[in-house]
Amino acid sequence: MIKVQNLVKKYGDITALNGVSFDIKEGEFYGLLGPNGAGKTTTISILSSIVKPDKGIVSIAGYDLEKNPEQCKRSIGVVTQEIALYNKLSAWDNLLFWGSLYGVPAAELKTRITETLTLFGLADRKNDAVDTYSGGMKRRINIASALLHRPRVLFMDEPTVGIDPQSRNLIFEVLEKLHNEGMTIVYTTHYMEEAERFCDRIGIIDKGQIIAQGTLAELKSTGGIKESIAVTFNELTEEMINKLGAALGGECKFAGNTLHYYTANIRDDLGKAIIRCNEVGADIAQIEIQKVNLETVFLSLTGKQLRD
Repeated sequence: MIKVQNLVKKYGDITALNGVSFDIKEGEFYGLLGPNGAGKTTTISILSSIVKPDKGIVSIAGYDLEKNPEQCKRSIGVVTQEIALYNKLSAWDNLLFWGSLYGVPAAELKTRITETLTLFGLADRKNDAVDTYSGGMKRRINIASALLHRPRVLFMDEPTVGIDPQSRNLIFEVLEKLHNEGMTIVYTTHYMEEAERFCDRIGIIDKGQIIAQGTLAELKSTGGIKESIAVTFNELTEEMINKLGAALGGECKFAGNTLHYYTANIRDDLGKAIIRCNEVGADIAQIEIQKVNLETVFLSLTGKQLRD
């Protein structure tokens, strides 16, 4: 559905994208993750035809973006970070305006607006001015405006930033519905739990390049990160440390009174670790299983937290 080859974009002396390439299949939910300034928004802006690349090729729904921009635009819906609504107009009039820009026939548009407002739980507020809405309600209308022409591809750039839990949950329900219906979704977010919940595949971008890509399981494998057992002791002497190190091997590290035991099989090695601790007389205060998740993979690959 989407093919991106060697995208390059510079702003003066700053290289925002330096050879970005990836493919997205039809119906796939693809997450694009990266620290601030990594190139996420620039990539989405290019795919949305808002920004022109210096180099590279983009194909959407079989159309070359440079040669056939209008066909590409008809195939996509775009949800930007900034809310694009007219605050003095009602939700209905906002959707009427945006739908007409997409060229939706007038007879169909009113039906689609009603359906979309119902989908986002705002049918009872359709005649109220948008400036009376909460931030989460505005987000919902903003997303609704990108769906009126029934695009095949939806680009979403951090659509849940700063909204209330009710609106976030409702947006999640809509995303799951769209995904189940076969829509292709490209999604950037600063929330790891969202990427883990929705994305079929994830691309991690840093310093203008895709540095890793795949399913969550594939990224865990690529990162080479093992799960660990963190055992905290009431007291840990130098003699205990030496004995535990010899008994457990090179896959253990000590930080203060805590042993970090790295393993590929927590189920088998948890019992082993407890037995060895008891054998050396170490008094266990707490045991924590530290699973490998997207956050740990991201930190390993980029050296940064996603919200840095």
